[in-house]
Amino acid sequence: MKSFVVPIVAVVFGIGSVGTALAQATSTAPAQAPATTPVPATTPAPAQKPAETKQKPMEAKTKSANGMVKSASADSLVVAGKEKVQGSKDMKDAEWTFAVDSKTAIRKSGKAVTAADLRAGDQVQVRYMDHGGKMTAVAVQIKPTTAAAKPTEKK
Repeated sequence: MKSFVVPIVAVVFGIGSVGTALAQATSTAPAQAPATTPVPATTPAPAQKPAETKQKPMEAKTKSANGMVKSASADSLVVAGKEKVQGSKDMKDAEWTFAVDSKTAIRKSGKAVTAADLRAGDQVQVRYMDHGGKMTAVAVQIKPTTAAAKPTEKK
């Protein structure tokens, strides 16, 4: 019986060792790739790519705001809501003005609508990007009104 168990344990141990070796080889391969990449590439090109990469995440970072529409026009949206006070769990009243452009996706009940369809009092969730102090809405989701919630309360 011992002679049967020993080879099985040895095979399992060997597979585990190979898996560990492959995992290490995979993690070291990307580290080796940059060392070989600069040789054929010119020096200025890699220096420019990190600068571009650093700028894109800053621009691509979206924030979110929830609240009620105070006013809306074809090119702007004013939303009142609550925001968290930094360093605290407290919430304070806030009002945001978002720029709206042709790239802003505005949806109500899963359907695309325009900024003209927004009404004062609509509950919205706005995903936006801050471009040098100017908040531009990327997506606006109009939440269902309380009238739509009433049938679920009756159940």
